Amino acid sequence: MRTPAVMTLGMVLAPCGLLLTLTSTLAPGWRLVKGFLDQPRDVVLYQGLWDMCREQSSRERECGQEDALGYFQAEPVLVARGLMVTSLAVTGLGLLLASLGVRCWEEEPHYALAGASGVALFAAGLLSLIPVSWYNHFLQDRAVLPAPASPVTVEVSYSLVLGYLGSCLLLLGGLSLALSFAPWCEECCRRRRKASRPGPRHPSISTVYVDWPQPALAPAIKYYSDGQHRPRPAEAGPAAAAKPKVGFPMPRPPPRTSYTNPVDVLDGETGAESQGASSRSTRPCQSSLPCDSDL
Repeated sequence: MRTPAVMTLGMVLAPCGLLLTLTSTLAPGWRLVKGFLDQPRDVVLYQGLWDMCREQSSRERECGQEDALGYFQAEPVLVARGLMVTSLAVTGLGLLLASLGVRCWEEEPHYALAGASGVALFAAGLLSLIPVSWYNHFLQDRAVLPAPASPVTVEVSYSLVLGYLGSCLLLLGGLSLALSFAPWCEECCRRRRKASRPGPRHPSISTVYVDWPQPALAPAIKYYSDGQHRPRPAEAGPAAAAKPKVGFPMPRPPPRTSYTNPVDVLDGETGAESQGASSRSTRPCQSSLPCDSDL
């Protein structure tokens, strides 16, 4: 069985979010401070959750700078430390559950376990998004996040941007994996419906059969024979004789005239021979032999 698309998407987005969140937590680049009066113009100070680094002209980078203003004791920094570490731990737990739930090496994944991993990853995304958003809200507030006075400027650095991206990827990956609960819930509902029906189901309404009369249909074919339209076999009878005949009779050829011979003379005979033959036929037979008329 192929791995569902939602699981595949979650397994791709969650590790990317973990990598970005880890980089944001460890890298000293949440805030960029520059414009110092007593230092060269190209000197900048990168402030993170665990360290501060001084950089000049992108050539020399010195980390472990002294915190003279109490930046690491600020409340947003302390809260961000705890929440970011918690987010990383929950992300690792969610990826472990996702690996066991998806189980690409088997036929059927464990939908419930994959959905639980999605919930864990979504919670990890929220845990990392909250400190990043809170730190960004107080970025310019020098009373909450200490920084040198003006004309020193404070800007957003790369670690804060990576924290935003990592949180969004964790949220999307967790939401995608949490959609695995849908097949699991469907299977649970199907099992409950089967368990609630121990015997055969009987219909609540009995079946009623109604014998509706068939309507009389007009004949579609007319019977035709001998040049006249004939009634259907069922209609033949006394009542059918009174019905007027409709249609046009087919024309018939006129009868041939028979040959008449008024003289009663055959071909090749004369009138005398014919008269003799007629007299012989009328003369009575007087001999003892049978006559021609008796034959």
